Amino acid sequence: MPRRYDPERRQRIIDAAAAVVRERGIAGLSHRTVAAAADVPLGSTTYHFATLDDLLVAALRQINAEWLAEVERWAEGVDPAAPPADELARWLEEQFAGDRARLELEYELYFAALRHEGLRPLAAECLDEMARMLTRLVPDAAAARAVVALIDGLTLQVLLADRPYDREGTRVTLARIMGGDGAGAEDRDGGPPGTAR
Repeated sequence: MPRRYDPERRQRIIDAAAAVVRERGIAGLSHRTVAAAADVPLGSTTYHFATLDDLLVAALRQINAEWLAEVERWAEGVDPAAPPADELARWLEEQFAGDRARLELEYELYFAALRHEGLRPLAAECLDEMARMLTRLVPDAAAARAVVALIDGLTLQVLLADRPYDREGTRVTLARIMGGDGAGAEDRDGGPPGTAR
C-alpha cells in the first residue's frame, strides 16, 4: 500500500507535544504519548524527532512563538499617549489573572533548559526577542533587558511563592527602569489621588 502523503503531520506532532506538556508536564512527554495525542503511528514521531530533546525543542519553539506573538500584539496596541510603565503594569496584571497553566508551562520549559542544553539557545532567543520588542517603549536595550528580568522575577514570585501581584509597586519600579521616576500624578502634585489641587 503506498504511503499516504501527509504534509501537516510534523506540525500535528509539534502541536501534540505542546499539548502533552501542558496536560502532563515534561515528565509526561514521550514519543508514545505524543503519537497518541497526534493520532499518528509511533514511527512518525521518531521519524520527525529522533529524541525527546528534539520534541522538547520543537514544543518550546512553538510556545515561544505564541508568547512572542502575544507580546507583539500588546506592544503594537499600547496607547502612545499613556505612560509605558502604566500600560505594562496593567498588561502584566491581565497575564497573571489569566491562564495560569500557560504561564506554568512556559516556565517549566525554561527550567528544563537547565538540564537540557539544547533548549538553552531557544530560551535565550525568546528573552532577546522580548527585549527587542520592548525597545520601542524604553530608552535603550539595557533598560529593555532589565524590564524582561523584572517580568521574569515577578512571574516566578506569583507562580512559586503564590504572592499577589502588586500592580502599583510594579508600575513604580517599571517607571524608574523605563525612564521615569516612578511618581504618579498625585506624588508630583503633592496631593492624594482624586483630590482637587
